[in-house]
Amino acid sequence: MKRKQFLKTAIVGTAVGTAITSCRPRGPKQAGSSGAMTALEWSMATSWPISLDTIFGGAKTFSDRVAALTGGKFKITPRPAGEIAPPLEVLNVVSQGAVPCGHTAGYYYLGKTPAAAFGTALPFGLNAQQQNAWLYEGGGLALLQALYAKKFGVIQFPCGNTGTQMGGWFRKEISTLNDLKGLKMRIPGLGGKVMSKLGVTVQNLPGGEIFQALQTGAIDAAEWVGPYDDEKLGLHRVADYYYYPGWWEPGPTLELQINLQAWQKLPVEYQEAIKTASYESNATMLAKYDTRNNEALQRLLKGGVKLRAYSNEIMAAAEKASFELYDEFSAKDEDFKQIFAQWKAFRDRIYEWNNINEGGFSRYSYGKLKK
Repeated sequence: MKRKQFLKTAIVGTAVGTAITSCRPRGPKQAGSSGAMTALEWSMATSWPISLDTIFGGAKTFSDRVAALTGGKFKITPRPAGEIAPPLEVLNVVSQGAVPCGHTAGYYYLGKTPAAAFGTALPFGLNAQQQNAWLYEGGGLALLQALYAKKFGVIQFPCGNTGTQMGGWFRKEISTLNDLKGLKMRIPGLGGKVMSKLGVTVQNLPGGEIFQALQTGAIDAAEWVGPYDDEKLGLHRVADYYYYPGWWEPGPTLELQINLQAWQKLPVEYQEAIKTASYESNATMLAKYDTRNNEALQRLLKGGVKLRAYSNEIMAAAEKASFELYDEFSAKDEDFKQIFAQWKAFRDRIYEWNNINEGGFSRYSYGKLKK
């Protein structure tokens, strides 16, 4: 597919989205009056255990807001991972129409298309603020919605962000590239593929299975999100070394995914409620993590956890391997190639700007903390 053809596809997808957004209720329902709307109940598949009140809580924040905006007429009930779908199968069941909607991470589905990673995060990519800028104002969401409509018959919306994640838990200290070779590590997405290039044996396990895998020695290392969630999963009880930064997920977005046919049948008021609620959940989740992570980290450090930074050797090798991987995907997958070109141009521009404004402020302000 040539660039013009891809852009035509994206434009068509955007046009489809516009048509979807402007659809009107059918039958006796009256547009603009939620009180006249028929009551509707959906179940939502999620990839998260209910114990994680931040990530699973993002699905609940969304659902509660939809109900409030529709006067209780549209009720969406999030279900924990495994209750109505396996945690890494959410997109599949939504695409098939077995469940009308789901809350998950796009990079769990790289096997379907590597371009799904853009919906979550790319190694050495965008932080949360930059990711939101790309999605909402930089054209990213239009590209992704066109991709999802074409590939899966799904429409998706940003619905949560954890902020820059931590670099994972290790049962032994990792100082050099040689220390990584042969390790078994739970890490999904493109970060997992990069780690594989560095000699790591990669596994993609749901959050609820990580503790046992580390405890039994089935894996030697694992990453999840950050201090608040990692503490809840008990990972500090089965691994001593906690690394940073999570270079593979500098600002990962979680997704609300809706079966496109189910979306098209919704009254416009319900569609608008979904857009508003997903936006609110996206902002609220990030605020929660930014508030709670440092408090949790201090508790972990007081409990004996050993905090370590990845060495410059590992960081440089990981960055080099990441962009080699992007070249490989671009050569094989036209969707990835076209989105990557647009994403990379945006990344370079916003990096330059943020290096001046936020970077300058951070270097001065955070530098004083060390004095």
